[in-house]
Amino acid sequence: MFSAEQIQSLNELELEVYKYVMQHKSTIPYMRIREFAAEAHVSTTTVLRFCKKMGCDGYTEFKIRLKEEAGQKKVEELPEDYAELKAFFERLEAPGFQKRIEEAAAMIAMSERVTFVGMGNSGNICQYGARYFTNLGKFSLSVSDPFYPVNMADMQKMTAVVLSVSGESEQIVKIVNGLKKAQCNIISITNTEQSTLAHLADISLCYYISMHRGEERIDYSSQVPAVYLIETLGKRVRNRLAEP
Repeated sequence: MFSAEQIQSLNELELEVYKYVMQHKSTIPYMRIREFAAEAHVSTTTVLRFCKKMGCDGYTEFKIRLKEEAGQKKVEELPEDYAELKAFFERLEAPGFQKRIEEAAAMIAMSERVTFVGMGNSGNICQYGARYFTNLGKFSLSVSDPFYPVNMADMQKMTAVVLSVSGESEQIVKIVNGLKKAQCNIISITNTEQSTLAHLADISLCYYISMHRGEERIDYSSQVPAVYLIETLGKRVRNRLAEP
């Protein structure tokens, strides 16, 4: 509703009006101008001047536009993930899936270094994964900044556990390509086997959960499968390390 040029044209008092508007968009359409001015700690003249700079003839038109904008933004109703998570846990029991988990655990156990790689929500899960593995006795690090300089020397003794819901993130794919060239072992935890990340990985663990994306590509997709797979891998690595 407000352009950068309009905001830049505001003086100090008008900026206070703007801040109040941004914090109370839903209630202002039902306020009188005197109530608005009192709450924002400015004069009614300042409010009217603000409305003019926002392209409105007066306070009434400003309230109408604000109400219309609020009505246009519909909040997406997100379904609960119980049924999909139940299906995921059922697929875990398949012999083929269990075999891939065992192969991934063996690869990690034999590696001298383990690094979790991801960004966004997956980056946060990577930090958890590195801490979880370290707590279980397999020291691990995490890289959640796609522009973090990664030392590609002696990668043959390292395993990278790469997390990405879509498996198509340009930055993550670029990092994985660099790791593969350095002969690093790659385990991917991603949503589908058809993704680029899954094709690049030596072992891919896929969970097939509906992906949910909001405005500005905000990701609401469940991270429960990724967390469960990390914990399962961590426990199996710990058990392998404990073998005589």
